[in-house]
Amino acid sequence: KLVHVTSNQPVLVKIQGKMMNLITIVITIAITISTLLAIISFWLPQMTPDHEKLSPYECGFDPLGSARLPFSMRFFLIAILFLLFDLEIALLLPLPWGDQLPSPLLTFSWAFTVLAILTLGLIYEWIQGGLDWAE
Repeated sequence: KLVHVTSNQPVLVKIQGKMMNLITIVITIAITISTLLAIISFWLPQMTPDHEKLSPYECGFDPLGSARLPFSMRFFLIAILFLLFDLEIALLLPLPWGDQLPSPLLTFSWAFTVLAILTLGLIYEWIQGGLDWAE
């Protein structure tokens, strides 16, 4: 068999070889820096904070109470749900332009399916009482 070799093939092989060398060098540098920083962090002296460093600073006055307030788990749950829905909307907005499905109806049905799953999750959270702020 005769194989037709174009003039671009040796150039392409050289470019691929250079890219592999570049990737290898970047990975080697990243691993070296990470290892070096990990080793240096063990050699540095350990800080042991005393009572004054652990107490909150209130403009020179003695602190009246703890600076760490209790955190509401309800707020945390609602914040996580907001982030999930916000992320899903941000991913669904460019869908008609970025999707390469053959028909717009298929794109619409895919987006509707994702929104239906999200709505079912929201209904489940609502029924379970996860969205009730006050008990």
